[in-house]
Amino acid sequence: MNYYSTKNKELRKSFKEAVMEGLPADNGLFMPERIPQLPLDYFDNIQDKNIQDIAFDVLKPFVEEDLNDEQLETIIQKTFSFDFPLQKIEDNNYALELFHGPSYAFKDVGATFLALCLEEFFKVEKEKCTILVATSGDTGGAVAAAFSKVENIEVVILYPSGKVSELQEKQLTTFDENVKALEIEGDFDDCQQLVKQAFLDSDLRQKLNISSANSINVARFLPQMVYYFAPFIKFGNEPLTIAVPSGNYGNLTAGLIAQKMGLPVKQFVAGANRNDVVPRFLNSGNYEPKPTIQTISNAMDVGNPSNFQRMMDLFSEEEIREKIKGFAFSDEATLEIMKKVFSEKDYLLDPHGAVGYLALKEFMKTSEGKGIVLETAHPCKFMDVVQKVTDKNILPESAQALLKKEKKSVKMKVDYEAFREFLVG
Repeated sequence: MNYYSTKNKELRKSFKEAVMEGLPADNGLFMPERIPQLPLDYFDNIQDKNIQDIAFDVLKPFVEEDLNDEQLETIIQKTFSFDFPLQKIEDNNYALELFHGPSYAFKDVGATFLALCLEEFFKVEKEKCTILVATSGDTGGAVAAAFSKVENIEVVILYPSGKVSELQEKQLTTFDENVKALEIEGDFDDCQQLVKQAFLDSDLRQKLNISSANSINVARFLPQMVYYFAPFIKFGNEPLTIAVPSGNYGNLTAGLIAQKMGLPVKQFVAGANRNDVVPRFLNSGNYEPKPTIQTISNAMDVGNPSNFQRMMDLFSEEEIREKIKGFAFSDEATLEIMKKVFSEKDYLLDPHGAVGYLALKEFMKTSEGKGIVLETAHPCKFMDVVQKVTDKNILPESAQALLKKEKKSVKMKVDYEAFREFLVG
């Protein structure tokens, strides 16, 4: 399997090259040259499979030239090492909990898979690598946990100052080993733009081996295909509607690829907060990025999602508007549904899952069958919001210990030259 750039389909890179480079030099995004098809009868006995078996079947065609079966098996066992439980909220509506990993977020899957791939690749190359990652909240913690103590790799995480929760910030800023945090005086889009500038800086790339751990990296978003299969282990090949809380749209892109491989998803529903560029596009056909707006579902505060170009690469505009239905909601509506579901159903949604649940409920007004919302983060990561819903202590012991640790970050303005100087050292 080779990978091309969304801006140049003649470009061809191996999986290893695409992962190590992170971003093509033309500022496109890497995409697989083809989408492998699962056997037509694959879902006839999917209830007999476990998530690790599925991960191997799904991911092998994308990596087999660069990772042998034994390497892939080891990476999968370490990546998919926690459960993805399906919790019933009400009749026909379920939450797929993706937050039972080390950083309490769905991004633990992609971050761990990427870290283990890079560890394998740089072990062979006998070189060092610097991982650059911009985060609006959850990505950074997952990357920090996944890459901490990985040999030959240094991680630099950029996050918007004052725009992540206390627990999220501690997950970024309390590592002593190879993880450094830059507290940027701007928003997520500013952080992401600094990272993109670094990748387009040919002089810098001659000095440093840099790669990315954002969902722009193929090894970050491809493994996220796998947990979309988890509800089908319970329900068989029954078509399902899946609602995805959406910010940078890497997670939804992974779901679209899984569907293209044969996963019987009846409908995808994108739930957005006030950063509603994609729902507006789905409804009007006009794609108009806007400055990021800060919300209580902060990991989705993205005004110009980079993975939009991947979605448009996969399907025509007409197809994408058919495959995805999009809805956007205010903070007030988000908090209200959190209170309602907790009060009436005794289930605590986090602010992101709440947006996804609102979108699912909106779509299911005119549809039948079972609906799944991806619960992408543990509510404990958003205690300032959750405390308005319940006064129960929901912090795991490991999170309580983390909050007591000292924050270590470097404050920086939105200044590429200062960022570049920091990287070069």
